[in-house]
Amino acid sequence: MLRKEDFAVVLDFLPHGKAGEAKKEPVAQAIGESFFTLLELVIKPGIHVSIGERLYIGKEARDKVDHIQGRILYGDLTSSAQNEAERKVREIITARESEFVNFMNTAGSINIRSHTIEHLPSIGKKHLQTILDERTRKQFESFDDLQKRVPHLGNPVEIFANRVILELKGSEKYYLFVKRPPSEDRERRW
Repeated sequence: MLRKEDFAVVLDFLPHGKAGEAKKEPVAQAIGESFFTLLELVIKPGIHVSIGERLYIGKEARDKVDHIQGRILYGDLTSSAQNEAERKVREIITARESEFVNFMNTAGSINIRSHTIEHLPSIGKKHLQTILDERTRKQFESFDDLQKRVPHLGNPVEIFANRVILELKGSEKYYLFVKRPPSEDRERRW
């Protein structure tokens, strides 16, 4: 089943559309809150949206979004949208802390040589073993709990955010948190 976003956060607003486009319509580049999907949204005429604004993009009537133009690649984002994406990813991860902590409590092996947790930046075999040992003793309850029980781990929000950004850039073998980005040769329709 195709997973779709219900809400997206505006990363950049282009009130006159993208340069070089034949049709000049207001466009917002946005990131989905559930699956970190990068989207291009056509905004209804006469409506202005702000960077960081949360927009409803689900199946019901939309108040500000006319239609979803489609999924876009990280490289298609404006430079300001890329900078904003990194900030928003951190905010989304912080807001969904319990889901990411649950990931650390339940993640399993990908194959006999690779564990899912190892694909997070800065987590190698030693951190992996400590995490696995600690979660069998008692499940992690928060990012603070994770950081306290796994020495020298670093900031969990940054670890997850770095992984999400890598996945958004589209060059990863495994996608843990992001829908696989559309490839250049595949259709990029929403």
